[in-house]
Amino acid sequence: MFPCHRHSPLPQSRRAFLRQAGCGFGAVALAALMADEQLAAPIAPADPLAPKPPHFKPRAKNVIFLYMDGGPSQVDTFDPKPRLNQEHGRPFAMKMEPTQFNNNGNTLGSPWKFQQYGESGIYVSELFPHVARHVDKLAVIRSMTSEFPEHTSANYFLHTGTAIQGRPSIGAWLGYGLGSECRDLPGFVVINGGLIPVGGLDNFTSGFLPASYQGSIFTADNPPVANIVRQEPSDGLQRNKLALLKQLDEQVADRLGRVDAVESAITNYELAYRMQSAVPDLMDLKNETEATQRLYGLDTKTKGTASFARQCLLARRLVERGVRFVELTCPNLGHDRWDQHNNLEKGHADNALAVDQPIAGLLADLSQRGLLDETLVVWSGEFGRTPFAQGSNGRDHNQFAFSLWVAGGGVQGGRIYGQTDEYGYKVVENKLEIHDLHATLLHLLGLDHTRLTFRFSGRDIRLTDVRGSVVHDIIA
Repeated sequence: MFPCHRHSPLPQSRRAFLRQAGCGFGAVALAALMADEQLAAPIAPADPLAPKPPHFKPRAKNVIFLYMDGGPSQVDTFDPKPRLNQEHGRPFAMKMEPTQFNNNGNTLGSPWKFQQYGESGIYVSELFPHVARHVDKLAVIRSMTSEFPEHTSANYFLHTGTAIQGRPSIGAWLGYGLGSECRDLPGFVVINGGLIPVGGLDNFTSGFLPASYQGSIFTADNPPVANIVRQEPSDGLQRNKLALLKQLDEQVADRLGRVDAVESAITNYELAYRMQSAVPDLMDLKNETEATQRLYGLDTKTKGTASFARQCLLARRLVERGVRFVELTCPNLGHDRWDQHNNLEKGHADNALAVDQPIAGLLADLSQRGLLDETLVVWSGEFGRTPFAQGSNGRDHNQFAFSLWVAGGGVQGGRIYGQTDEYGYKVVENKLEIHDLHATLLHLLGLDHTRLTFRFSGRDIRLTDVRGSVVHDIIA
């Protein structure tokens, strides 16, 4: 018989009721239901950020993602096409696919000259004179494609491997797969340069992974996050408050089971406490020499350069402390990122001037400190731009071909991979998609992209979905 409530001093939980009901068969049924991951919330490990072993020996430990939001033009940066200048102003000779705005003009030559650099002789636009000096460190991919011609879906695709809102970002996947080597800072940090990308913070979400893996948004200013300074008069008082919060959360967890939202809250409270000591040290640049600060361009007066220089220097300091994935976003220059539907010449010139010296400084600094060998640096937007004009002086979105580059962490520098047609419009050799980029980055970090899975909605889901191949030709 069921126990009578008037004889029970305390209300029973559902677990206690089912355990006693029907000689315990109710508890067996509950256990079976909880084992079905379609019905139960994911269970977070005791310490989700603890370091985890890779699948095989890694070539890299960390990633710095230089996110060029908006879509830099491949034919104006790393994929020179002399034919565009030869036919500038003439009707475009290839069939034009539908574009985002369908305001298509004639063939548009590049306003910038290209020059060969380094022992590899790779051509780089005069937009990037500083980065060009490091071309022998870069694997330049000219054959990347996207499935989406508009920013929101393309941004999600670049970050999460799908155009669906709310899926885990690659930084969250790395935290889930490898944990973090830093106990006092988040494993996935996004430095906000002043422009939240189209698609918003869902570009950096943990999705269905435990919430402890989501990106933490820092600014390049000091302090980089709100409420980092303790409000209590003593450390002991703050610890007492944290202990009470943990006790209350654990009581909820005992009633509801090990629910991710509760487990992650406990983990995040503790991390926030430790960050109070770690963040001031991170942001204190007094121990950086004047030469280092000049190398990045912190003393430069050009709009946006000093701001992005600080982002790049902070990125180096973050990976130095073991942060797994650091993403940098574009500085606010008063116009629309790299998304030049008109006024291409001024827009791309402003953007390049803001990021060129800081990125070159980052590559040089990582290299001289021995950190580039274990840090992957990735430069990419979400798609490219058309080789014909939008209107008269802009370029529309182009998902059929775009360029990016990767350096460090096991990458073969001084390498060009892939080729586009004579106009830089479509890929004609070694076509890649974002899944291939993700598979390659995971591989260099010691993870097999087919084995890095999470059970959600009744199936094992991975960053690369059911696609993706490692690009071994760019691996040293």
